[in-house]
Amino acid sequence: MRFATAAATKAFAFSRVSPAFRTALPGVQNFGGLRMMSAAAPGPKPVNPEFSSGPCKKRPGYDIAGLDQRTLGRSHRSKIGKERLALAISETKRILGIPDDYLVGIVPASDTGAYEMAMWNMLGARNVDICHWESFGKGWFGDAVSHLKLRDTVEVNEHTADYGELPDLSKINPENDVCFTFNGTTSGVRVPEGCDFISDDRTGLTLCDATSACFAMNMPWEKLDVTTYSWQKVLGGEGAHGILILSPRAVERLETYTPENRPLPKIFRLASKGKISAGIFKGATINTPSMIAVEDYIDALTWADSCGGVPALVQMSQDNLAVLENFVDDNDWIDFLAKDPATRSSTSVCLTLDLDSDQIKKFV
Repeated sequence: MRFATAAATKAFAFSRVSPAFRTALPGVQNFGGLRMMSAAAPGPKPVNPEFSSGPCKKRPGYDIAGLDQRTLGRSHRSKIGKERLALAISETKRILGIPDDYLVGIVPASDTGAYEMAMWNMLGARNVDICHWESFGKGWFGDAVSHLKLRDTVEVNEHTADYGELPDLSKINPENDVCFTFNGTTSGVRVPEGCDFISDDRTGLTLCDATSACFAMNMPWEKLDVTTYSWQKVLGGEGAHGILILSPRAVERLETYTPENRPLPKIFRLASKGKISAGIFKGATINTPSMIAVEDYIDALTWADSCGGVPALVQMSQDNLAVLENFVDDNDWIDFLAKDPATRSSTSVCLTLDLDSDQIKKFV
């Protein structure tokens, strides 16, 4: 049975022990070959006992009173509002090392809104390869087939794999558009470093959902035409806002392709009359953002920069993963769902337990 990190915290109380030890441990109850540690509260406790995959825990030393409050009660279209939104965009681009000719915009509805905005505006111009190995990627496949109904006009190829594994990414056609998640949040499996499965000579676009990867993994921007993420994953920001990053090739698609018979709600519209809506990428958001959430994001960016930027954050994430790897190596009753260390996620760890169904029931 697979447990995500939160459940695995409970799972650490269980392990297989030899019969000789089943009655030798004080405060331990026996459950058919398992030992269950005492229900007494443990001594050492985490500094922050809260767990979530987004919003995640705040940075060390975070204090909401330290946020710049000048924008509170002000319009996002005021001078100060525009300045702070523009700062969030420019700092995102600088810290992530995004190429100068790429565009970065703040859009509604978190990573989901950003990714679906790209799908609704760009897909349908050519055949599509959709790669998924966990629930979010599967959702994008469902969008393409059931809602956009792309198979009525183009080929949609599904490349999938069981949880814990990657599909055969070599089957991707460089002439097709490609949709994929950089890091499988619900399976603990990421794409290989460098994304070499993406051709440098591709004619299709790559649409990458990187919401639990940006700031914790190295992003090969030359391989990515559309990249999306949300503030509340790696940086511990607040919800409701997404980031949309476009390469020049993605901008060209927006300005040369208009899907037929596909209504676009206002919050999805990225272009008008063959021109991209440039204001979105300068801080003129489509709808009203939460300015305190914007300030919270700027605070997270400032902290990330003070740590040493992306290289330091990647190392921090790897160091955290190493703690879990050492624990798994020392205990034969627990393992990673992702078997290949090269594609093992450092941000969304999924673990397996050597328990049968009856033992799971007792555990629960």
